[in-house]
Amino acid sequence: MALRPVQVNIKALDDAVVGRFWADALGWGVSSEAPGVTNVEPGGGFAWPDASTVCIDVVTVPHAKTATKNRVHIDLATTSPAHQAETVARLKALGATPADVGQGDVPWTVLADPEGNEFCVLEPRDVYRDTGPIAAVVVDCADPRAMARFWGGATDWTVPEVADDRAVLRSSQGVGPYLEFLRSSDGKTVEDRVHIDLLPYAGDDKEAEVTRLKTLGATDIDLGQGDVPWTCLTDPEGHDFCVLGRG
Repeated sequence: MALRPVQVNIKALDDAVVGRFWADALGWGVSSEAPGVTNVEPGGGFAWPDASTVCIDVVTVPHAKTATKNRVHIDLATTSPAHQAETVARLKALGATPADVGQGDVPWTVLADPEGNEFCVLEPRDVYRDTGPIAAVVVDCADPRAMARFWGGATDWTVPEVADDRAVLRSSQGVGPYLEFLRSSDGKTVEDRVHIDLLPYAGDDKEAEVTRLKTLGATDIDLGQGDVPWTCLTDPEGHDFCVLGRG
């Protein structure tokens, strides 16, 4: 049994506006599985789920993002300095704004989407040359080694790199974006605005997977979700995530 990360879930006051921003940012399309939900995924016959891509779901909520920096964000890949500059300019034209998260003088550019969710446009890096537009989903944490143990056990992704300040996971197929855990002193102070959704493989039992996750250190969380086909949990450092109920 195993799970796979399949999408980044972003909460928004207006799912259509934020969803359209991310679709235009990535060159993807939009659809909607239900009112208040915008699904962002590649076009061209893409069939979800696919290991080569982590999609984005934007879900309407009644409260705006606080000024607190999100503990999960997306890094975008670029192929050259010119491409990075062009991407930043294009994203600003789409409604992104510069964001200061204390990054100082760094070669990447920190922006925020139309509702203030931070993300980075990276300078070109060889490691991300084959990831697609999303280079990595980045998670702030206190202990990257502990996060590698939990998420490496929770999913079927491999752990090619682990150290005191950084741990990295990627699909065992060697495709798609990375999942990176970076050491940070910023603990959880507000409800997570961005989280990761996991999906069981076809034929696997979701409830058995949830039970397995709890033995690894996950705990239940009530986000007011009510009677839904997915299960909301937190990892050992309190990051929200969901186990979806369709395979």
